[in-house]
Amino acid sequence: MLDVRRMQVLRAVVTTGSITAAAVNLGYTPSAISQQVAALEKQAGLPLLDRVGRGVRPTPAGRMLTEHAAHITDRLVEAEAALADLRAGRTGRLRVRYFATAGAALVPPAVAAFKERHADVQLDLKLTEPDDPMLEIAAGRADVALTVFPRVAEPPRGVRFEHLLDDPYLAVLPRGHDLARKRVLDLSDLAEEPWVDAVNPPGPCRDIVLNACAGAGFAPNFVLESDDYPTAQGFVAAGLGVTIVPKLGLGVVHPGVVVRRLRHPEPVRSIHAAIREDALGSPAVQTLVDALKAAVA
Repeated sequence: MLDVRRMQVLRAVVTTGSITAAAVNLGYTPSAISQQVAALEKQAGLPLLDRVGRGVRPTPAGRMLTEHAAHITDRLVEAEAALADLRAGRTGRLRVRYFATAGAALVPPAVAAFKERHADVQLDLKLTEPDDPMLEIAAGRADVALTVFPRVAEPPRGVRFEHLLDDPYLAVLPRGHDLARKRVLDLSDLAEEPWVDAVNPPGPCRDIVLNACAGAGFAPNFVLESDDYPTAQGFVAAGLGVTIVPKLGLGVVHPGVVVRRLRHPEPVRSIHAAIREDALGSPAVQTLVDALKAAVA
């Protein structure tokens, strides 16, 4: 059986890229670190590190064990937090995951309202972006997740969805653009324009954009990529292209852009609270969902 402590030593070596650096960080001698890695290699039956110059890099087996060591560390941290709750007499812990734009708009007021009702419940709040918060639900690491999910789709087994809002996409154009004279744009009006890809990497929010454009008879010509909506606005303001952004994602509108409604079709993302079914009977969960709905209103 693999030794968990040795896996953590391997992780320290891989993340620092050096046995010497890992020894300094862990308070061991380099010889002791090498012995731990050698013993783990014997257990694994495969080499775990390759020497590169003065450092090391993981073999495929070493990379895989390092990833598993990270997951083990996360679980140990969760266990320690749960024990701390028990020692402190707190009545529970609610794990909530969210993506950035929903987090900025909905989570802060919902948490404030939640704390008024359940001050003794510890909220474990984490932003998961760029990963889908639903992955945390599926892995059992979250009780509630704010996520984008089609209203017509079937929820995964063991998950209940509470619809929070439908968030329409809006066109973002450089100030002074010819199309800015129109109050409402057909999505096809943007077919010949250079586009800033406001959602990268791929995911449900990007799929909504691509599917809507396909419905309007074109594929957007992406000339620039952006990892977030504010940066995309900056590119648009500089006259480098157009984009479409969910209303919640606009936040502060850049002074160099104009925003217009879309139609034919109007892309919309449906935002839900995904709840693990084994958490549905919790009063704390219901309070949080009610607080999220109030934040929407």
